[in-house]
Amino acid sequence: MAQIRIRNTNELITGEENVRSFLTVQGVLYEHWDHNKLDEALREKFVLTDEEKQVILRTYEEEIRDLAARRGYQTWDLISLSDATPNIEELLKKFEQLHTHTEDEVRAITAGNGIFIIKGSDDIGYMDVILEAGDVISVPESKPHYFTLMENRQIVAVRLFIETEGWIAHPFEDNAFQKA
Repeated sequence: MAQIRIRNTNELITGEENVRSFLTVQGVLYEHWDHNKLDEALREKFVLTDEEKQVILRTYEEEIRDLAARRGYQTWDLISLSDATPNIEELLKKFEQLHTHTEDEVRAITAGNGIFIIKGSDDIGYMDVILEAGDVISVPESKPHYFTLMENRQIVAVRLFIETEGWIAHPFEDNAFQKA
């Protein structure tokens, strides 16, 4: 289940409803899908064949199509990252830069965990949204954020897009932002 750490105060927000309510106020969509639907053999697998990726997408097809219909997403895929991923260090450097998008950044975590660092309202500042299997987040277009892996460096996530070109980041400079 997702947790939120407010960086300015170190306050920790836990519990599905508390997380959902807090993120809704910040303009961020949060949902939770049943991660137990996924075949047990795929719940901790981070190097996937194309067929295994299709199995995961078929497992969550109803949830994906529902979210896409509600939010206007046109296409989706699956990303799997771990230390076995070629060029993982270069990918993480790209991800770990504060940026915005011209569309929502949507991730539905099916295995592993990760963290979005998101700029909240002026009174909140930056927050760490820690996600694990079953958590679904949609960071709105133009909201400064970045994504990174947790210490175990393993995640599998469904990505949904409005634009068929997929993910395009626009760097965002903010003197108030600190990486730690």
